[in-house]
Amino acid sequence: MRDDLMVQQQVENKWQHMVGVICLNQVNRRQTKPVLTEFFKRWSNAESLLYATRDQIEDVLKPLGMQRVRAKRLYRMSEQFKDWDGEDATQLYGIGKYGSDSYKLFYKNEIPEDVQDKELKRYIAEELL
Repeated sequence: MRDDLMVQQQVENKWQHMVGVICLNQVNRRQTKPVLTEFFKRWSNAESLLYATRDQIEDVLKPLGMQRVRAKRLYRMSEQFKDWDGEDATQLYGIGKYGSDSYKLFYKNEIPEDVQDKELKRYIAEELL
């Protein structure tokens, strides 16, 4: 993944976007990008992740810390993803305001109200306004 672009600008689909959001929690994008590269080599979609063991997922996530929490969130989000209607990202397990704002920006072409994240604010200012 390129250093000069946000993770959200480099994923291939909505599921990968949500994986990126969960992995970015409490860490910066420089830490996250190498982990996501390996993660998506192993599991490119929700269905493939559901065949992984918790230990396999945790092993890939270990460099980010909180690997047990992240693995649980990713697995549960992936279970829900196949039935998700694509409207409200917060309906997916582990996705909060940041994930919802990011989804609105990159997939719904909407500028969310009251964006708190500094990287999303920068993207809006530089790319959309």
